[in-house]
Amino acid sequence: MPDVPNRQIRASHTDTTLTVYQAYAPRLGDPAARDGRFPPAWKRERMTWIKPSFLWMMYRCGWGTKADQETVLAIEITRDGFDEALRGACLSHYEPRTHEDRDAWQRSLRETSARVQWDPERDLHLNPLPYRSLQLGLSGPASRAYADEWTVSIRDVTPLAREIRGLLRAGEEDAARALLPVETPYPSGPLPHLGA
Repeated sequence: MPDVPNRQIRASHTDTTLTVYQAYAPRLGDPAARDGRFPPAWKRERMTWIKPSFLWMMYRCGWGTKADQETVLAIEITRDGFDEALRGACLSHYEPRTHEDRDAWQRSLRETSARVQWDPERDLHLNPLPYRSLQLGLSGPASRAYADEWTVSIRDVTPLAREIRGLLRAGEEDAARALLPVETPYPSGPLPHLGA
């Protein structure tokens, strides 16, 4: 991808929704996909990280093979909710170019329930690329809103992950690439408070 900004949100999105990915143990992931909602056992108080990049999720969960990450979910959420979280988020680590000083950053951390981390995007073979992909961490009010208000639908995309991985192992890279979700730049506008 030529001329990709170092930090940019890329996602599958419509006019009203955006798709993020998470991976869970089947005891949580299967009922979530079946019911289109996170089950009561899903802990709404703890920090949960959502990822708009399918390939970053594949890197994190090993194509759905890592322990307690065997069920890969595509969660369609409202853009309004995602945008609200971004507006109130702060970076998960201190950056001198972004924050006034370390104390200001720590104040922001205490005052928000959304955090952003920029991690290297991944290619089809899960190697790091020279630009970054967004992870959004949600806790407390933001985590509850994500689970109970922003979620529009939940799909199990584990079979897709397995199919793509199988094609790669068979050397059919073009066929594997053709199955990837289409992710385009998300129109979030400038995010100077998030270093982007």
